[in-house]
Amino acid sequence: MAGQSKASWSRRAVYTLAGSTLALLTVFTLWFFNGPPTSIARTTTYVPASDGVTSPNCAMRAERSGVGSCADPPNSTFYDDPNLSYSVEEPMENWDEKRREWLKHHPSFGAGGNDRVLILTGSQPSPCRNPSGDHLLLRLFKNKVDYCRIHGYDIFYGNTFLHPKMRSYWAKLPLIRAAMMAHPEAEWIWWIDSDAVFTDMEFKLPLRRYRDHNLVVHGWPHLIYEERSWVAVNAGVFLIRNCQWSMDFMRVWARMGPQSPEFKKWGRIQKSSLPNKMFPASDDQSGLIYLLLKERETWADKIHIEGEYYFQGYWLDIVGTLGNITEMYRRMEKEVRTLRRQHPEAAVEGYAAAREPYLRKAGYGKGSWRRPFVTHFTGCQPCSGDHNPTYKGDSCWVGMERALNFADNQVLRRYGFVHPDLRNLSHVSPVPFDSPA
Repeated sequence: MAGQSKASWSRRAVYTLAGSTLALLTVFTLWFFNGPPTSIARTTTYVPASDGVTSPNCAMRAERSGVGSCADPPNSTFYDDPNLSYSVEEPMENWDEKRREWLKHHPSFGAGGNDRVLILTGSQPSPCRNPSGDHLLLRLFKNKVDYCRIHGYDIFYGNTFLHPKMRSYWAKLPLIRAAMMAHPEAEWIWWIDSDAVFTDMEFKLPLRRYRDHNLVVHGWPHLIYEERSWVAVNAGVFLIRNCQWSMDFMRVWARMGPQSPEFKKWGRIQKSSLPNKMFPASDDQSGLIYLLLKERETWADKIHIEGEYYFQGYWLDIVGTLGNITEMYRRMEKEVRTLRRQHPEAAVEGYAAAREPYLRKAGYGKGSWRRPFVTHFTGCQPCSGDHNPTYKGDSCWVGMERALNFADNQVLRRYGFVHPDLRNLSHVSPVPFDSPA
């Protein structure tokens, strides 16, 4: 009896399963041949795009925003010249006139044009070898996006080699040349290495300081002209004007790159010109210093060597001071209610201006308790993980975590939270209004 009951139960289960399957197949067949329900059927109803790209109100939107991002008048510009090239190896003539003509036909870009900045950064096309490399690159990029959002800058992230032979540190030059042509509305192109962190999210470039220059790079003139040092400047962060001078300079600079048949010769020339250069291959930083040394009369007058503030600072000089800087700002805000008042992210620049009188005694650079503007993790190589062997253990990754959280706190505070521990990304605490009272 037990065996018959068990067999009977098994047959009923099989019949039930078969029936359910047949029912599902029937429903599917009816749906397939009769089409989807009316509520999800394809429609031809016109829905204007919310960003105005296909909207008849595009011109009105451009007028309101002050930036004609929709319309491109039919007037002939350099974009209609089939002989022009985006390649850094090709000469560009009369670029200032070409830009001026384009801007004349796009007057909405005129207001504030001299302050318009495009930030460029990037990384290699392939995934990182370092297990945490892609996560670090994501956080490093987020830091730059946060800074751009706060200050109204555009940003482009390059993860392709625009010249097949110009890779690693040389990859930036083809991208900058292409970006100048892609963004004629931008007065300045600001290259920032992927391993550089904005650690003062309020500070804004003092562009009026550079009104007579076309290239700004961090460095020390005496190390260039007296000691002929390979580390006299750092080419990982620089600001370059979108102009003919820059087009000419980059073409000369790029001739020392790996695409040149004289690449090895340039390595030897750089090595003999810069006594402390440690490797034989030609690199962009040595090339820049070489041009300052050997073609000083041609280029130097338009190059500003910035050393008055942390246009970019060496991470080992900075990371250990972040805790003290946090405390000094906390004390400042405790004494001045205006500075600790909670405010929207859109008002950050106004509050930064209000803070300046209280920072005058802080100074700039090494030994200052002012937030360092840019902290550069030179030699850390977050993607490959092959950091400078003189850096001990995981000091690079710990330092990056601290710097990124330090910067992130300045952003998160506008959203009501902070990282109480700079070593811990995942933990945040709410910030009371009127803190630190």
